[in-house]
Amino acid sequence: MATTTADAPVVRRRRGALGLLAWLCGVLFFLPVAWMVLTSLHSESDAATNPPSLGAPLTLQGYREFFGASTGVSPWPPLINSFSASLMSTLLVLVLSIPAAYALSIKPVRKWSDAMFFFLSTKMLPAVAGLLPIYLIAKNSGLLDNVALLVILYTSMNLPIAVWMMRSFLAEVPVEILEAASIDGAGLPTVLARIVAPVVAPGIAATSLICFIFSWNELLFARVLTGVVAGTAPVFLTGFVTSQGLFLAKVCAAAVCVSLPVLIAGFAAQDKLVQGLSLGAVK
Repeated sequence: MATTTADAPVVRRRRGALGLLAWLCGVLFFLPVAWMVLTSLHSESDAATNPPSLGAPLTLQGYREFFGASTGVSPWPPLINSFSASLMSTLLVLVLSIPAAYALSIKPVRKWSDAMFFFLSTKMLPAVAGLLPIYLIAKNSGLLDNVALLVILYTSMNLPIAVWMMRSFLAEVPVEILEAASIDGAGLPTVLARIVAPVVAPGIAATSLICFIFSWNELLFARVLTGVVAGTAPVFLTGFVTSQGLFLAKVCAAAVCVSLPVLIAGFAAQDKLVQGLSLGAVK
C-alpha cells in the first residue's frame, strides 16, 4: 500500500524511533566490550575495585603480562595454533559444504529434506557427550595435542551449519541462468566457477567468517585434547585465571588481544557479511 502525504510524518517518526532503538541496542551490546578494554588498561588493584574506578590511571601492564613480561611465556604459539586450525578447518568446510549444498538446492537429490534434517540433528547432541569417545580415539590414534586433530574436529562441527547456510544462498541463484548456461554448452565446473560463485560470493564470505569465528572461540575440545604443543588461544587465555592473587586486568588484556583477529576479519568482511546474511531473506 502506497504511503500518502498525510502519513509521511508518522512514517518518519516511526523510522526515527526504530533507529533510536537500534542505536540503544548497539550501545548496550558494546558496553561489555568497552568495559573489558577499559579494565585491561588499569592496574590489578584498580581493576578489582567495586564499583569500577573509571578515572583510575591507565597502564599497559596487563598487555605486558600477556606478552610474557614477567613469566617469559610467549602467546604467539597458541595464537598461531588457533589461526592455523581455524583457517584450515574453514577452507575444508567450504570445500565440502559447497558441493553438498549444490546437490541439495540447485540439483536436489531424493529425500533432500531428510538429509538436511540429519545435518541439523548433529547439532542437537551436546558437545560434552562426545568428549570421551573422541578423546579415546585421539589417544589411540596418536593425535592428542596435535593441530590436525583440531582441524578435523572443527571441520566436523561447522560442516552442518555451513551446508544449511550455503543451501539457502544457492537457492537464490536463478534457475534460468543455469539453464541458459547449460544450453550454451557450459559444463558443471564452468557453471560453478563463472555463474554460481559470483552470485553466492557474499554467502561464501558470511559462511567462512562464521565458521572461522566458531573455530577460533572453541574451548572445550581444545582444553581437553591439547597440551603444550597444540594449545590454542582460548586455552592460553584461561591460564591467567588463578585461585590466588588479582588477575582481572590480565584476563581482560588477553581477551582484547585474542579478540582482535576476529574483529579485524569482521570489519574487513562486513559488507560481504551483511549481503550474505540478508541474501536468504529477500526471496
